[in-house]
Amino acid sequence: MEDRYAGLRLGNQLCFPLYACSREIVKKYKPFLDDLDLTYTQYITMMVLWERGQINVKELGECLYLDSGTLTPLLKKLEGKGWVTRQRAKEDERVLIVTLTEEGMRLREKALVIPEKMSCCVRLSPEEAKTLYTLLYKMLGDSC
Repeated sequence: MEDRYAGLRLGNQLCFPLYACSREIVKKYKPFLDDLDLTYTQYITMMVLWERGQINVKELGECLYLDSGTLTPLLKKLEGKGWVTRQRAKEDERVLIVTLTEEGMRLREKALVIPEKMSCCVRLSPEEAKTLYTLLYKMLGDSC
């Protein structure tokens, strides 16, 4: 007889190992990010800014899969630390532009060691990591 509750078993869920791995990875980042006075969410925000220099909040949210309710207090904290500025676009005041400051750019130099330190924490070969990366982004591209 088929177990009609098999779909409710934790061991049968793809979401659970993704969730647990995500939490564990963020935990491993914490000591490295503490040295820079960054949370994980602030770190990924800074990564986008280190790459682009300037971005509007809507695009930033799309890059990070975060809503403005999460981004607004996060950006206020980054601005308070002197790493970014926020200002309304001249052509449309509804658009908020986030710009990396020189001090924020200097933080990038300190962050250079983090990917190398984190690579020691993840027990995947480079090929496995690339496959996982591809699969995860494939999932993110799919919407219900």
